[in-house]
Amino acid sequence: MSPDAEIDIDNILMNAVAWAKQAGKIQLELFRKPDILNISAKLNDSDVVTNADRASEALILNNIHSLFGNSHSILSEESGVESNDSNFCWVIDPLDGTTNYSSGLPIFCVSIALKYKEDTILGVVYAPYLDELYTAIKGEGAWLNGEPIKVSSNCEISKAVVSTGFPVDKNVNRDNNLDNVARVLPLVRGMRRLGSAAWDICAVAAGSLDAYWEMNLHEWDVCAAALIAREAGAVVKSFRSDRNVSILVASPGVSDTIFPLLH
Repeated sequence: MSPDAEIDIDNILMNAVAWAKQAGKIQLELFRKPDILNISAKLNDSDVVTNADRASEALILNNIHSLFGNSHSILSEESGVESNDSNFCWVIDPLDGTTNYSSGLPIFCVSIALKYKEDTILGVVYAPYLDELYTAIKGEGAWLNGEPIKVSSNCEISKAVVSTGFPVDKNVNRDNNLDNVARVLPLVRGMRRLGSAAWDICAVAAGSLDAYWEMNLHEWDVCAAALIAREAGAVVKSFRSDRNVSILVASPGVSDTIFPLLH
């Protein structure tokens, strides 16, 4: 059975967009207000959570439960897994880019994806400070604020602008992406570390970046954005199987050059 036989995907997208914007409103209300942000560490000082993360997640989960009861599974960064026998699973990062957010930097976003039998069929990424809404339904293209987007057509690595990130255990694990940076950096026009995996991937989808890679991510970091990128024409590849989610997202013109350099 296809997902279309079980749900109204267009209506669900409309709801997911509304939830993302509601969560974004919460985040903007607390942004750059350190006296009420309540920043705390999780794994270490590089891995933080705020009351904006928790409030955004609670809002999204409450909306899912209101619409679907307990009939859909959920994987969310702060709350973990709510599992049942449903064909559908929501994958949520309520605030991707928390370090940016807690430091007053404007690149952060809400990420909401819906999977059907392990296949991502819907993705929403909303960056509230930038007011950028990225959306995709599988097979229907990718969109930024209602306008279709496509990846960069650049085929020259020397003209590429790329981004990356570093794992939260970088202080204790030498397998921390610095070797990949050393191989890629001399070849490209510029390299950025922007601080939100979901937003970086959407920037590749929109053609603002030519490529992005990172290791030791989690499914909630990339699920929605990876669908958006694929629908925009990006190549999405795993380059490691031993460091959680480790992926390259790139325009076709540069992916074959960068991928062999990533270890």
